[in-house]
Amino acid sequence: MSQTGLKLFALHASHDFGQRVSDALGTPLSPHEEREFEDGEHKARPLISVRGADVYVLHSLYGDSAQSGNDKLLRLLFFIGALKDAAAARITAVVPYLAYARKDRKSKPRDPVTTRYVASLFEAVGTDVVMTLDVHNLAAFQNAYRCRTEHLEAAPLLVAHLATQFRHRELVVVSPDAGGIKRAEHFRQQFFSHTGNLPSAGFAEKYRSGGQVSGAMLVGEVSGKTVIIVDDLISRGTTAMRTALACRERGAACVVVAASHGLFAADAGDVLADAALEKILVTDSVPVLSGQSTLLEASKIERLSCAALFAQAIHRSHFDESLTALAEG
Repeated sequence: MSQTGLKLFALHASHDFGQRVSDALGTPLSPHEEREFEDGEHKARPLISVRGADVYVLHSLYGDSAQSGNDKLLRLLFFIGALKDAAAARITAVVPYLAYARKDRKSKPRDPVTTRYVASLFEAVGTDVVMTLDVHNLAAFQNAYRCRTEHLEAAPLLVAHLATQFRHRELVVVSPDAGGIKRAEHFRQQFFSHTGNLPSAGFAEKYRSGGQVSGAMLVGEVSGKTVIIVDDLISRGTTAMRTALACRERGAACVVVAASHGLFAADAGDVLADAALEKILVTDSVPVLSGQSTLLEASKIERLSCAALFAQAIHRSHFDESLTALAEG
């Protein structure tokens, strides 16, 4: 495909991130209209022809005070449907943060598998490709979708940043639960490839039931070492803080968290303000929200831009080039 056949849209709620991707890609955002109606309904349509075009629609599906994740999902789906009806040749949903990716299996009798339902919605409106960053469970994500998926990783960004600070320290990469061990191991190997320093490994015990988290066991030697807790996202922050406290109690010299998505919901600012946790490193897949004021004032949050990563992925996808190298930085 040619560069002239590429069209990039960003819905209003994701305009700032979309503009950063646009700048990195060297392709202007295409104009579109979003209208609100008195009864709460809405519509969106492209203001240029997309017939035969390779179209990328950027929208991050986090909830905020203006729109819930549900509302953003519907707006994205309706706009994709309008593009399909306008004869776009290929439509890629570029979703930095993908809502409902955590509910990917039945953990209790008669539980929903919401990841699969969301996949069906994307497919129903004619989505050809879903491109996202660090879903909760990669295998479940790939199995849920019948359309093509492109999964990007923030690990190279996070590792490169942390390497500048901790390259020569004695490090331990800790998963906050057993389910994240593969993610933490991948991060550990990436750090080794980048620096030649292979951190040791550890993980914390965690059980969740009825919204309550329990478990206090920590596997791994952390005494006197710098601990990097690796996770896909931070919501309320209770998991990260429980792990940080457990590491500090066992003599860790410094504890930081590296996560792809910083949702920082509810009272996360109060939870994560504890001095046991020195630094929180996330990407800008979710922007600064109101609940982060406590953390921002304490300078605990460092936010890395993943816009260039998405720009590279869009460029490679448009020209049918491999995206595999992006996972290696």
